[in-house]
Amino acid sequence: MPMKLLDRRVLLIVGGGIAAYKVLELIRRLRDEGARVRPVMTAAAQQFVTPLSVGTLSGDRVFTDLFDRNDEHDVGHIRLSREADLIVVAPATADLMAKLATGAANDLASAVLLAADKPILMAPAMNPRMWEHPATRRNRTTLLADGVEFVGPNAGPMAEAGEAGPGRMAEPAEIVTAVVARFAPKAGPLAGKRFLVTSGPTHEPIDPVRYIANRSSGKQGHAIAAALARLGAEVRLVTGPVSIPDPVGVTTTHVETAREMLAAVEDGLPVEGAVFVAAVADWRVAEAADQKIKKVAGAAALPVLTLVENPDILATIGHHERRPQIVVGFAAETENLAANARTKLDRKGADIIVANDVSAASGVMGGNRNKVTVLSSDGAEEWPEVGKDEVADRLANMIADRLARQSQTKR
Repeated sequence: MPMKLLDRRVLLIVGGGIAAYKVLELIRRLRDEGARVRPVMTAAAQQFVTPLSVGTLSGDRVFTDLFDRNDEHDVGHIRLSREADLIVVAPATADLMAKLATGAANDLASAVLLAADKPILMAPAMNPRMWEHPATRRNRTTLLADGVEFVGPNAGPMAEAGEAGPGRMAEPAEIVTAVVARFAPKAGPLAGKRFLVTSGPTHEPIDPVRYIANRSSGKQGHAIAAALARLGAEVRLVTGPVSIPDPVGVTTTHVETAREMLAAVEDGLPVEGAVFVAAVADWRVAEAADQKIKKVAGAAALPVLTLVENPDILATIGHHERRPQIVVGFAAETENLAANARTKLDRKGADIIVANDVSAASGVMGGNRNKVTVLSSDGAEEWPEVGKDEVADRLANMIADRLARQSQTKR
């Protein structure tokens, strides 16, 4: 039978708990499926199972120390997370969950998790009272919102005499099944297709404490990224500063400025499709101040800001040498909606422009609903005001249909 995880790179973080003994079987099962397993052990984990045993079964070095001179010269905790395809935390103790939920990073395992740009799968293991404690429940809710996935815990007897309930770590076979499912080919009309999506505002610095921005919440862009992923696409979301969680099942890159967003988008090419939802600032200050600009009394003392134009990300990719098969742009307008959007469609090299009215009267900027007009070479289609998730689903299906027609035309 073919190995289901052939050459997949799994970074296994072993937490400190009695369930750590199960990682020996977990490593064996992962390797039987073809995975390459690189272990990271906390100091507490080494009290339950030895690095020698873990290293022997994994066939790789066991990493234990945040301040290892052999690794930290190249920022080892960053490299460890970047070189993995998936990070598995087993057992995921209450301490490790709390650290990641609150952004603490005082050892190698927590620093790796905080630096991770790869999916994280946690297999919790702890006493039932610890699992059911309000703090742990809050941390789990936070981690789920941040995109962390869970397998288990199971219910049953604990190591402590007379203790039973939810908190047993999932069995190694269950964890392997979850890992295999994470890498299984996605079903759906966009399976095998790669997409880039931009979302949110950009912040263009004036000085260390002030910036130029707009009211974009990122809700529509994040919803579109999630909708494309639900149709099977492999999605990279490039988002400006927002206060909403990253969508589940999507690889997210966080940026601040328009130039950073363009660099991240170009770094993500080639892709089959790109959807530019971000409300990118049109201008930036030519020379941002190194220190806070002080307020001085008198009109003559008012600071003079020289603005320069930011790169037009939609137009750049619409005319790029590695242009995606389908390019979708958003046009936030306060007047002459259709006319302004039609101009953008032609000038920026887009296939579809989604125009939305963001005038004060519309009340949609930053809200949960949207009313859009979709323009393409097929004409204009006005959609009724609906929730942003529904706009995302309709647009994702429209994109899938258009790509399918393109494929049929090439045959």
